[in-house]
Amino acid sequence: MRDPYTVLGVSRSASEKDIKSAYRKLAKKYHPDQNPDDPSAHGKFAEATHAYDLLNDKEKRGQFDRGEIDADGNPRFAGFGNGGFGGAGRGPRTAGGAAGGFSAEDILKEFMSGFGGQPRGGARTAGAGPGGAQWDPFVGGATSAGTRGSKGDDVVVTIAVSLEDAHKGASVPVRMPSGKMLSVKLPDKVEEGQQIRLKGQGSPSPFGEAGDALVTVRFEKSKQFRRDGHDIRTDVAVTLYEAVLGAKVRVPTLDGSVELTLPPGVDTAKALRLKGKGLYGDGDLYVNVRVVLPPGGDPDLEALARFMRDQKPYSVRD
Repeated sequence: MRDPYTVLGVSRSASEKDIKSAYRKLAKKYHPDQNPDDPSAHGKFAEATHAYDLLNDKEKRGQFDRGEIDADGNPRFAGFGNGGFGGAGRGPRTAGGAAGGFSAEDILKEFMSGFGGQPRGGARTAGAGPGGAQWDPFVGGATSAGTRGSKGDDVVVTIAVSLEDAHKGASVPVRMPSGKMLSVKLPDKVEEGQQIRLKGQGSPSPFGEAGDALVTVRFEKSKQFRRDGHDIRTDVAVTLYEAVLGAKVRVPTLDGSVELTLPPGVDTAKALRLKGKGLYGDGDLYVNVRVVLPPGGDPDLEALARFMRDQKPYSVRD
């Protein structure tokens, strides 16, 4: 990740208030809800959030300013400085001697590329442990050769996804346990409980590649829709006269609202079906009509109701 100060556009001497203000402006500009069709905005939002999380934490900010951690919050292995393992001013490694002339980055690269205790000259150095174990400068002890190149741990994260986002396969923000924000593209026709693997986004490893992030999808409860497999159900409120005389009303769907024609004397006991308007187009949308009476009561309506009760009664219950 880039320098968090650069990401937020503030100086290293910025106050907490300045940092918070800068983040608010970026979050408002790049929030996924404001930019649903712009994947680059999702990435900028995640980057700004991670930068703010780091700089808003006094301890982490201090560690970053002192060069102890990088912009992702990972240790810089600063202990390998000052002339390598042997300290400042010491010469190159000799058999059984201390390492010299290698920067921390060089040493890390050696291990990452399978250095395996072999010096640049190709001869094995003294200091190999019994049974093929090699001295490991990262942990200060002997480790087996199989440790090198080992992958970091996987991390498991759960995200709540709206039915609308799942339906259109949107990109959604997800926060990692480290605080890092990522933008995750939902696969087509994602299902509840499905796991999305994000390669290399798990726990880092000084000996090999990072682990993966396993993102489990959970459908969040909707205020408008009820899911029944791939079928979707929703309610629409209508007036008494719309139910009696018929009308055209707008009803919500996962693709946006559509116009529905109510027949005169609509049977509110039965749901109206919109074929193919369910989840992923595989299911249907069922609309339940709910009649709402005028607020505060109405004398004329009450008189009509009494007339129907006395002169034209009908039964709706067994």
